[in-house]
Amino acid sequence: MKDADLFLGEGWSFPPHFDKKTGTLVTTTGEIDINKSLEILLSTRLGERLMLPQYGCNLEDLLFQPLDSTLQTYIKDVISTAILYHEPRIDVQEILLDTEQEHEGIITIHITYNIRITNSRGNMVFPFYKMEGTEV
Repeated sequence: MKDADLFLGEGWSFPPHFDKKTGTLVTTTGEIDINKSLEILLSTRLGERLMLPQYGCNLEDLLFQPLDSTLQTYIKDVISTAILYHEPRIDVQEILLDTEQEHEGIITIHITYNIRITNSRGNMVFPFYKMEGTEV
């Protein structure tokens, strides 16, 4: 494991599971841990975590809103604010919304960021499903 990975921290894999051979909890480090952290942050509703009620994005509240430029700007702002307060290991460079599959109920969120300690660039792609529990 590289020193930068150690400095960036180690977290539980998501979803949490155990290694069958060793019986230990599977963890993630480095950029993988950052991406998993972002995935959890973007899929958590405000108030869902009892000990951290301000953690999350509440993207689900925007499900049935018309996707105009105002809503796209608002989504980017919600995401960047959540990352600013809850993911101190990165600096967001750009957030793009890919709306090509909007009619199928999918908005793909592309986040480009710099990892502060290593100054290396990373990115994360998060599919946001606008349709409730269908065949998505």
